[in-house]
Amino acid sequence: MEEDKAWLDYRSKFSDVYDQSNYASPLQSAVMRASHRLTEKKFDAHAHFEKVIEVGAGTGEHFSFVRHSYGQYIFSDLDAATLERAEEKLAGKQKDKVIFETQSGGALSYADNYFDRLIAVHVLEHIYEPHLALKEWRRVLKHGGVLSILIPTDPGVAWRLGRHFGPRKNAIAQGIAYDYVMAREHVNSCNNLIALLRHYFPNSTELWWPFPVPSIDLNLFFAFHAVVDKPGADQ
Repeated sequence: MEEDKAWLDYRSKFSDVYDQSNYASPLQSAVMRASHRLTEKKFDAHAHFEKVIEVGAGTGEHFSFVRHSYGQYIFSDLDAATLERAEEKLAGKQKDKVIFETQSGGALSYADNYFDRLIAVHVLEHIYEPHLALKEWRRVLKHGGVLSILIPTDPGVAWRLGRHFGPRKNAIAQGIAYDYVMAREHVNSCNNLIALLRHYFPNSTELWWPFPVPSIDLNLFFAFHAVVDKPGADQ
């Protein structure tokens, strides 16, 4: 089927077109970078997380926005080609502290209570059965560990308008069947994901951009930070 070919073509060149599709134009790049800054707004150089994992790290765009210190930072993604691109971007920087691992975000190969922080930026909207992924992420986080999630406000009004005038145009120019691909990529709505996050992680902080009001229709991004409560877990 033609639709399947369109999907396979997109996935085969994902690592090559992702940065071009999302960071090429000045306006779109500024908006996307704002989402990364929003995710890290809560932390500064005084914060420290010994073991950090970024799930769905892709081409590594988020890493340069991390302001806190760390002992170990793991880039994980199911797509090995995107991790290769991320490693090229780092070019050996922080080599002693950074690890690249091909991993499924829904089935991480780490022990319980292993990480101090888990970051998932522009990831959860793509995952089938997101509630299971959230349980897995909670599993690998320590008691008192921090779960940091950033999602777009799709299908909010502002997001749909911005997508139409920004990334859609760029993607189509690259021969990507954008509407079809987004229907396959963004399988979870923002409002449903927020409901799941609030249910599983009540001890949390929420941030919105560009307006500090809790509205899916007025904003473009939603950031969520939860301190994991696991009484009795190994420290």
